[in-house]
Amino acid sequence: MLGIACDPLQHTSMYERGSDDSEDSDGEGGLGNVSRVIIRPPGQSGKAKRGHLCFDAAFETGNLGKAELVGEFEYDLFLRPDTCNPRFRFWFNFTVDNVKQDQRVLFNIVNISKSRNLFASGLTPLVKSSSRPKWQRLPKRQVFFYRSAMHQGHYVLSFAFIFDKEEDVYQFSLAWPYSYSRLQSYLNVIDARQGSDKRFTRCVLVKSLQNRNVDLLTIDHVTQKQRSTNRLDRSFIRVIVILCRTHSSEAPASHVCQGLIEFLVGNHPIAGVLRDNFVFKIVPMVNPDGVFLGNNRCNLMGQDMNRNWHIGSEFTQPELHAVKGMLRELDNSDTYQIDFVIDLHANSSMHGCFIYGNTYEDVYRYERHLVFPRLFANNAPDYVADHTMFNADERKAGSARRFSCERLSDTVNAYTLEVSMAGHYLKDGKTIALYNEDGYYRVGRNLARTLLQYYRFINILPMPIVTEVRGKRRGRNRHAHHSRSRSKTRYEVKPRPKTPRCHAPIAYTNLSICYDSGGGGGSSDEGGFSPVRPIAPGSSCFSGCRNYRRAATASSFLTPGHDQYSPFSLGAIKAGSDQGGGAAGMRSKKPATVTIELPTPVNVPPKPYLSIIDLNQLTRGSLKLKSNSFDADRR
Repeated sequence: MLGIACDPLQHTSMYERGSDDSEDSDGEGGLGNVSRVIIRPPGQSGKAKRGHLCFDAAFETGNLGKAELVGEFEYDLFLRPDTCNPRFRFWFNFTVDNVKQDQRVLFNIVNISKSRNLFASGLTPLVKSSSRPKWQRLPKRQVFFYRSAMHQGHYVLSFAFIFDKEEDVYQFSLAWPYSYSRLQSYLNVIDARQGSDKRFTRCVLVKSLQNRNVDLLTIDHVTQKQRSTNRLDRSFIRVIVILCRTHSSEAPASHVCQGLIEFLVGNHPIAGVLRDNFVFKIVPMVNPDGVFLGNNRCNLMGQDMNRNWHIGSEFTQPELHAVKGMLRELDNSDTYQIDFVIDLHANSSMHGCFIYGNTYEDVYRYERHLVFPRLFANNAPDYVADHTMFNADERKAGSARRFSCERLSDTVNAYTLEVSMAGHYLKDGKTIALYNEDGYYRVGRNLARTLLQYYRFINILPMPIVTEVRGKRRGRNRHAHHSRSRSKTRYEVKPRPKTPRCHAPIAYTNLSICYDSGGGGGSSDEGGFSPVRPIAPGSSCFSGCRNYRRAATASSFLTPGHDQYSPFSLGAIKAGSDQGGGAAGMRSKKPATVTIELPTPVNVPPKPYLSIIDLNQLTRGSLKLKSNSFDADRR
């Protein structure tokens, strides 16, 4: 049944096999997928023995067109192209059984159509078995992606594997599969779980060409009073439209969408605020036929649905026609206003998550369009700003974001949210953290949090009061610690013993070397200071409290050729603190005077004086007076 999720490892084929199909046939019964095909070594016939692998992809989301034995342990696997479109061959999902214990194999997927992918940058196939149902990635050392001269120069994905249990059925996949049946089961569960407090409504937007449901979820708690508003009064209801799974092989996008749905229908305070103020229209699977058949990008008719938004008809693409009708109805309504149209996708050639946007001739609309990606980058640690792109490419004119940009009102912000099939880089920029299902759910939750921040940023929602937030935290902490038993024993805090302390760093705002000799040549604006001392552009010696370029200011007291942290400089600072009495010396009116012997290679005037000025003790009015007093003391 279509509404029940089926485990492909049980080999419950959904296709009706004809009576003429033999055990080794991969004919029309599986729509081109192999169906229980046993690969025997050359010269052997009859009943299959242990070790004669049996391949099967005649199940939902399955894709494997052909398998050949090319060596003692090596198999060439051919992917089935999309229905009615031989261009796209990248998604694979198949099972292997009738294995022998400790049997070593090498699988070569030889007809991948997309040469630019992440197989060379951390992406590896997934595997699970009937006794270990949790998906695991193959180690990187067992996966190879290369151009093979034995396969006419095509790119080949090879991965080695060892079967360790004879009774198990092993399944290999490009990414975590998310089938149409799984979506139907999930929607049935959350629909039955909600009680009298209806947090969402579910309806069938349209039927696909193969008579599958295109579901539409409406999540909101907008009151009836808010619904009786008018656009002319600028009190309309704001709508956020989420589209997902336009491309059938991008299963990670469905996990992101499920994470968003779980968050919005949950009990989190942010979800409550979003439900009370906005309406979410979510289409979790735009292309159910392509997902069911195991296609890579296309629907049943072999059309890329994310390139046909501007030309799609109700006969060839009824899903797009229904979604476009919903968008036009909301856009022309006097009660609703579409703020966002976000299309969720998965990317097989780049790491992390990122956003594609549009460009506009109106500079104000373009600046408003940039706000949401920047807020999302702050919320998502896996966001990659370098991959973010805003364009008006003519080649993408048939995509959802371009259609929404050109055919809907100017208030609509249309984006494409991409998430990697592999993973994202950590803060060090070298380590790759591979995504799992929880990681994709987190991206969906970050999307909901960013929407709340966006509406607070544009003053649609009020900012939370600091006292209220603190009060909630105190209340929560007090309640959380109420059940804990606190010890009544009072521990006496003993005073710290007076011990000799090491020399601590000096907290000063400015350091300058002053020369009283007139042989330096010329005077500067700082009053008798050496003209050869470098000064940062736009700064002065008495601007330490406002100048944040501390590197340029701190280096100004050093003569050329000396390091700030050299033994010579540290010795000078220590001598100055000893004579000035540490911090007390820094607060004295008369600056500390230190005699420093310069190295012979440096030709500088004799008898330098080290003046330490704490500008925190000065005011603006007495700054000039203070500097004049220092000059008078030196004279």
